[in-house]
Amino acid sequence: MATFWFVIVALMLVAYVVLDGFDLGVGIVHYLVGKTPQERRLLLSTIGPVWDGNEVCLLAAGGTLYFAFPLLYASSFSGFYLPLMIVLWLLMLRAIGIELRSHFEHPLWWSFFDFTFALSSLLLAIFFGAALGNVIRGVPLNAEGYFFTPLWTTFTVTAQPGILDWYTVLTGLLALAALSSHGALYLATKTADIVQERARTVASRVWWLVVVLSGLSLLATLKLRPALLSNYRHPLGWLIPLLVAAALGGMFYFRQRGYDKAAFISSCLYLIGMLGGVAYGTFPTLLYASTNEALSLTIYNAAAPEYGLTIGRIWWLIGITLAIGYFVYVYRSFRGKVSFFDLENH
Repeated sequence: MATFWFVIVALMLVAYVVLDGFDLGVGIVHYLVGKTPQERRLLLSTIGPVWDGNEVCLLAAGGTLYFAFPLLYASSFSGFYLPLMIVLWLLMLRAIGIELRSHFEHPLWWSFFDFTFALSSLLLAIFFGAALGNVIRGVPLNAEGYFFTPLWTTFTVTAQPGILDWYTVLTGLLALAALSSHGALYLATKTADIVQERARTVASRVWWLVVVLSGLSLLATLKLRPALLSNYRHPLGWLIPLLVAAALGGMFYFRQRGYDKAAFISSCLYLIGMLGGVAYGTFPTLLYASTNEALSLTIYNAAAPEYGLTIGRIWWLIGITLAIGYFVYVYRSFRGKVSFFDLENH
């Protein structure tokens, strides 16, 4: 049963990154694709109907984590208290930037909230990437399963690391590049004319960064945690790196030929492959202890009692069915491209 919930939490986090990832990406490339207040309003309209629903995936993943692996939830939220508070504020600022921009018709008002939206999106991408880097690298867990980590120390990877070091900064930069590309490809599918061309140009340039940083992060991860390769000894494990490579190739190939939707789907598959690869490699470890591997939190010593996990599965299946129905309805209702004509008529 613990394995089932590990897979569920991983899938929900992947869903969040894929869905809310293009919202963050739109914010990151906000000034690169939108050159005027009207164009930036158009960019916001591409995510306006869906961004808040996409964020629900993060809340649902956190709630599921609390239910299925309470010790991991307690340990992580206490050890990462400062960065989690920063992430919370950034999420609120991003929401403010989206929702309040159109409440007052003035260039200064628009500029302030455009900047708020763009900066919070950029910092969120970096912090989320650094958080994943901390999970891979490990944290200084004690015998009770808790830890404290400062925001940074010497920027080197040691048994007592900071939240930010050269490795987590690298994963943060990879997340920034990947979500920038993801957002630009999404905009290419939702816009037309000059705005679409700018989105394609940004995606084209950032793609090279994604490739380089993906390779560097892979080498760095294998240097720090070579044991992650043990799960890949199974032949099926090699399907994951093949998926990542094929997705990167698809992003390049389809974008070059103007198949924007196929390029965006390839970006989705890239994110699924990268995050799925991390989950596959770390299983069954949930949080690696840099101080002593024996102190690591796993699906076996951090899971809730079996009875609760069994009953929870029933309610989770009901809830996820309703959520999927909602997402299908919303995305079908707002499918297609947006245009300045649409903005003028709303």
